[in-house]
Amino acid sequence: MDFTDLTYDYCKGLPPDERFNLIDQLNRSSCSIPSNIAEGSGKRTKIHFAEYLTTSLTSSYEAETQLLICERRHYGVKEKLEGCLALVSEVQKMIFSFRERILNNAGT
Repeated sequence: MDFTDLTYDYCKGLPPDERFNLIDQLNRSSCSIPSNIAEGSGKRTKIHFAEYLTTSLTSSYEAETQLLICERRHYGVKEKLEGCLALVSEVQKMIFSFRERILNNAGT
């Protein structure tokens, strides 16, 4: 959720004409990351939970791509963008490791 907060803050500095494009997509993909983790945690099996972690991971890659587009277009405050990119990378590592742990323990 820290990444979502950081992303929403970063998006405030993007050009207004990106409101229905990058801003909307970036906000939705960043919000999807913790939402899928939360939804998956309520599933009946570890395998189902791992599927939601995969969806969360794919949303993080979507958000990262949108941030890279912003970087290429020189949008927003550079320091905030760098913070978002660093944090999304950490989030991806955490989700990947967590998913692997869940899958490795799915049989127990």
